[in-house]
Amino acid sequence: MNAEIIAVGSELLLGQIVNTNARFLSQQLANLGIDVYFHTVVGDNSNRLVSAIETAEKRAQIIIFTGGLGPTKDDLTKETIARHLGKNLVIDHTALTAVVDYFKRANRPMTENNRKQALILEGSQVLPNDHGMAPGMVIKKDNHIYMLLPGPPKEMEPMFLHYGAKALAEHGESQEQIVSRVLRFFGIGEAALETEIIDIIDAQSNPTIAPLAGDGEVTLRLTAKHVDHNEAQFMLDVLEQKINHRVGEFFYGYNDTSLLEELTKLLKKRQLTVTAAESLTGGMFQQEITSISGASSVFKGGVVCYSNEIKHQVLQVRSETLDQHGAVSEQCAKELAENAARIFSTDIGISFTGVAGPDELEGKPVGTVYIGITIAGRPTMVQKLTLGGSREANRARAVKFGCYYLLKYLKESQSA
Repeated sequence: MNAEIIAVGSELLLGQIVNTNARFLSQQLANLGIDVYFHTVVGDNSNRLVSAIETAEKRAQIIIFTGGLGPTKDDLTKETIARHLGKNLVIDHTALTAVVDYFKRANRPMTENNRKQALILEGSQVLPNDHGMAPGMVIKKDNHIYMLLPGPPKEMEPMFLHYGAKALAEHGESQEQIVSRVLRFFGIGEAALETEIIDIIDAQSNPTIAPLAGDGEVTLRLTAKHVDHNEAQFMLDVLEQKINHRVGEFFYGYNDTSLLEELTKLLKKRQLTVTAAESLTGGMFQQEITSISGASSVFKGGVVCYSNEIKHQVLQVRSETLDQHGAVSEQCAKELAENAARIFSTDIGISFTGVAGPDELEGKPVGTVYIGITIAGRPTMVQKLTLGGSREANRARAVKFGCYYLLKYLKESQSA
């Protein structure tokens, strides 16, 4: 079985709201073993909606609509689908009672158009709306299943979880489950990673591999299909092992995690504290780590040392270092990390210095970055990067590289 999700609403096309419903439904349908091949968005126009339905019927057995079930004139999903299927709209008295009761509780007069929210397709299975007024519905005709859900996520999500998923399972024929796992990599480009595992990608069938790139990282989505959930997980385990045998040194986490989250978890586990001295990044590392819940247990504080005066007066970088090597140097990065850790009495110090752009600095080209990392009991490490991007991109990538190198150094120090 495969499905298409049609979101109805001109506000989506205008960019006034984000279509989070499609993402939620795709995830839920995957758990039911239903493939989603297309997402469609159509405005509040009956003719265009009919055209979208006709297209969807040619390529999907299940068509799920979100939005357009409300009381106003532009809420036309039910009416359009009713005409398309040759069905009447009838009042669902349970839904009507819920609408009337809502206005009584709110001590507000109920206008006649609110009765529209209690209309359903004749012969459809009603999906109760426990968090709003307009019910959803499911109807099957000519080998197609049509599901209508409200647009607001606070209504749609619980409706699908509590009633819609069960309805689809009852109407569906396939018992296969789709299980996905996302592997996250950093420090290797998409093309290079693909080259390393190209034979595995070419041989894929079930499980499948989908490479994705974004924000300086590369992810692989592994997807397995099987009637047994545990067997699908085992299939993913085998595939993941093959991939990490080739590129495991760049792997850092699963699914929706981030480098900062993984770093914070490891610091908590080891009961280590960290401080930061930031010139190039202007506090971005500190901002990111403090956005994570529980960061106060690992992060004591830090310094934004944009000027050489602050580097010298606050972080005690030697004037000889600044005079002879400059602020954008391995020597400066090393002293910044070491001195910050000493001043803040932390286990770890990390520093960022470099040239974000748009102009060169101290004769160093844009994208030159030095990251210093000191860990108690270990030699201080300085990594030099040569980045090529905009000012903001260079700063953001420097923070990610800092997290990546610190994670890597911590893991190496444990195994040493």
